[in-house]
Amino acid sequence: MRTGALMLVLALFSSLTVTFDAHSQGGYAKAPAQTPAPQPKLDVPYVPTPPEVVTAMLKLAEVKNTDVVYDLGCGDGRIVVAAARDYGARGVGVDIDPARIQEAQTNAQKAGVADRVQFRQQDLFQTNLSEATVVTLYLLPNINLRLRPKLWRELKPGTRVVSHSFDMGDWKPDKVIEVNGRKIYFWVIPPNANRQSHN
Repeated sequence: MRTGALMLVLALFSSLTVTFDAHSQGGYAKAPAQTPAPQPKLDVPYVPTPPEVVTAMLKLAEVKNTDVVYDLGCGDGRIVVAAARDYGARGVGVDIDPARIQEAQTNAQKAGVADRVQFRQQDLFQTNLSEATVVTLYLLPNINLRLRPKLWRELKPGTRVVSHSFDMGDWKPDKVIEVNGRKIYFWVIPPNANRQSHN
């Protein structure tokens, strides 16, 4: 009887120990700590361009079905999607944020233009722009100024550049229009631009 009683006491003690252990751990095994994926450093916050401004930018650039439209800092892809959907152009969207690229790809699929557009998760300053015939921007004044020499160096004469809200310093636009209080600036890359000291 004593042995049986001793075994019962030991079994109860063991059960209490397991219960205490489970409660002290919250009842769950602790998952190993995970380091979150590093987020890209954004030079420009994501602010979508209103649809009426998208329409006006593409119209101002006189986009045609033979054009290749590059949108630098493309966000959810709305400009290149509209260029492909409404004008039959090809489009390339560039953004450093993977979440925006994924969103843009989804939007292209929904619009039925995934075969005419592509999206690159890339630093726009590292992107080769030489095939573009139209470049669209909604960046910031300091980014525009940094980008300007690259546009002059890589884009062919006659390429159209359209910027929502911000100009390019002393590079005077060929046209400026206003849509619902928002300015849109338009330039055409001149002949021999890459040989001129416009830095």
